[in-house]
Amino acid sequence: MIIYNVTIKIENSVVEDWVKYMKILHIPEVMDTGYFTEYKFCRLIDNLQEGDDATTFCIQYFCPSLGKLHMYQVKHAKVLQAEHNEKYAGKFVAFRTILEILN
Repeated sequence: MIIYNVTIKIENSVVEDWVKYMKILHIPEVMDTGYFTEYKFCRLIDNLQEGDDATTFCIQYFCPSLGKLHMYQVKHAKVLQAEHNEKYAGKFVAFRTILEILN
């Protein structure tokens, strides 16, 4: 099993709107592509300190294989990322990692 992990640090001025957008629109659109079996939407609590101007989140999408993840990236990722980037331009930083679950 592969985890496609997206880490996003988003400005607190838009965080409430962003969480709604992720839950109602973006994550369901990613899941509707059919390449992922489940997801986890997490908030990083290590950086929750008074005065911080941004909050960090991780969305972990679970994928059966690297091949399926590659197909998602080729067919869907650019469009979905562009929609997000346009809506929250200049308000976030993001990076993506690919993890393999070892049992």
